[in-house]
Amino acid sequence: MALPPCGLYRTTSAIGGVPAARLVYFHNHGDPGAGIYLPERWEGNRARFSAKGHTLPSDESAAALAPLLPEGFYCVTEAFHCCEKKCRLFEPSLFVQLGYDGAASPILFVPELMGASMALPERGVRVDDAVLSKMVALTVASSPRAPEAHELVLH
Repeated sequence: MALPPCGLYRTTSAIGGVPAARLVYFHNHGDPGAGIYLPERWEGNRARFSAKGHTLPSDESAAALAPLLPEGFYCVTEAFHCCEKKCRLFEPSLFVQLGYDGAASPILFVPELMGASMALPERGVRVDDAVLSKMVALTVASSPRAPEAHELVLH
C-alpha cells in the first residue's frame, strides 16, 4: 500500500496508541519509519506538533487517516453559515483563517485590521466540514521562523 503524503489528518479509528478523532500530522518517511504526531500547543491558531511521534504499526494503518485542508488563510467564495443553527454567516470575499482543535474539528477565525496591523483573534467559530469547499486557499507572505529546539520541523 502506498502511503499518503505528509500533512494534516484526522484519525478515523485508533492507530497504535492514538485514538480515533484526533488531529495528527502524518510524516510518511523517517527513522524508524512513517509516523503520526500529536499537537502539543497552538500558536497563532496553528497547531504545533510534538517532536515525539507514534510509528505506524503497519503501512495499512494509514487507511485510518482522513486528509484535512491545510491550516492557513482562505477567502470565502460562497456564503455559508457555520452550522445548521445558523449562528454565524460567512459572506463571500471574507478573509478567514482555518485552524483545528485537538479533535480535528475545523475552526474559522476572522482576522481584523487594527490600524496598520492585522490581528488574529484568539477565539473562532467551529464550522461543519461541508462548508470548507466554499473557501479557496490564499498565499500570504511570511518571514521564516526558526523552529524551537523541541519542535518537529515539518516539510
